[in-house]
Amino acid sequence: MKLNTTSQYAIRIMEYIGTDIKKLHTAKNISEELDIPYKYLTKIMTLLTNAKLLESIRGREGGYSLIKEPSFIKIIEILDAVKECMNERNCLLGTGLCNELKKCSMHDVWEKPKQEITNMFRGTTLKELI
Repeated sequence: MKLNTTSQYAIRIMEYIGTDIKKLHTAKNISEELDIPYKYLTKIMTLLTNAKLLESIRGREGGYSLIKEPSFIKIIEILDAVKECMNERNCLLGTGLCNELKKCSMHDVWEKPKQEITNMFRGTTLKELI
């Protein structure tokens, strides 16, 4: 299993902002520091802001900051904000949809580890990553 690129970037962005919560971080600076294309980053920042994880301050002295302390932000919230579907039914082997009626050879074996990964994201805070 691999998180999609948007999810990877979203977690990296939140970690970066969370390392210095007293500072306002500009999209330009984050883009340069994390080597994320600026337009792609701003779309992710919009999703994180709409999910009430980031606050956007406009103006010359503006930037982004966390709305909550990193210890109160679960990784699953970040993934949900960028639409990473942890309960996705796409087949692990790439054969299309995989469910109880149409199982691939990995379906039953993969179900438990997939649930454990989801639980890990639910139980892990941003502060733990920082």
